[in-house]
Amino acid sequence: MISDSELAFAHPEARAEASSSADPRDRISLRDHLVEADIGAFQQERGHKQRLKFNVVVEVRPAPAPLEDDVDRILSYDKITEAIAAELVAERLNLLETLAERVAERVLAEPAAMRIFVRIEKLDVGPYALGVEIVRSRAEVPMALTGTDGTETAVHPLVVYLDDAAIADPGLPKRLDALQARGLPMILTAGLPDLPRPVTGHRPTQRRIDLLAIEQSAWALAARDARCVVVATRTEIDWAMRRGQTVVWAPLKLVLDAVDGPQGAAPVTLALWLAEVLAATAIVIHGNVAIPAGSRVPVERA
Repeated sequence: MISDSELAFAHPEARAEASSSADPRDRISLRDHLVEADIGAFQQERGHKQRLKFNVVVEVRPAPAPLEDDVDRILSYDKITEAIAAELVAERLNLLETLAERVAERVLAEPAAMRIFVRIEKLDVGPYALGVEIVRSRAEVPMALTGTDGTETAVHPLVVYLDDAAIADPGLPKRLDALQARGLPMILTAGLPDLPRPVTGHRPTQRRIDLLAIEQSAWALAARDARCVVVATRTEIDWAMRRGQTVVWAPLKLVLDAVDGPQGAAPVTLALWLAEVLAATAIVIHGNVAIPAGSRVPVERA
């Protein structure tokens, strides 16, 4: 088992794998890419090229099927090396941090790219390597609410997961009172009901059945508190939040329509995915459930 210190210095592939969700995305990587560049904040670094080593991992949404062995259907490795080259010639930079940010931003502009790890090391500063590593993802774009005057305000909601026992708990209204006291827009997500479901043995149809079962729990949750309104789309979420309503998410439509959505129907995984999509402030988990590793949103256990 790899230790934390070993992981800190491991290739970004290992870090990406360690922080992946229960439904990990496909990954492409660039290892030990060496270039020379004039970079650095100190006077002695100016006018002298030094070697930089890049290690990059990009998590991508699955390629459309059939792939047909067609390079135009994937995110090519060339997009990574081209992003590095383009940023190095754009202007002279002082900081590796700035270079890493710009490379990440350029790669994430590609439709298939979802999360990126960028590690850059200077190799000529001494008998060691100095470097920086960043992680960036599309989840960092907050949702925006449009006010009555037409202006948009970035919003980072609070996502709350409630399992079947938490939904049935007589103390549910008090739980919601405490969460509402945080003063954040709130989105409630539900677990699977403690009821038998049809088993099809066919993954796509089983996924729909499980998503529909979660929606049953969402409606049961909404029936417990008059503040709650069940919604299914981003537009409905926006509408309900503008009116100060507590949102209960019915996941079927949003999950099935998402080109980069989660592959399964595990309720906690869906809740984490929604929290990441909406750049939530945090996700609060109610219930004795396993939490997948690698959330890009802070996770709290109630």
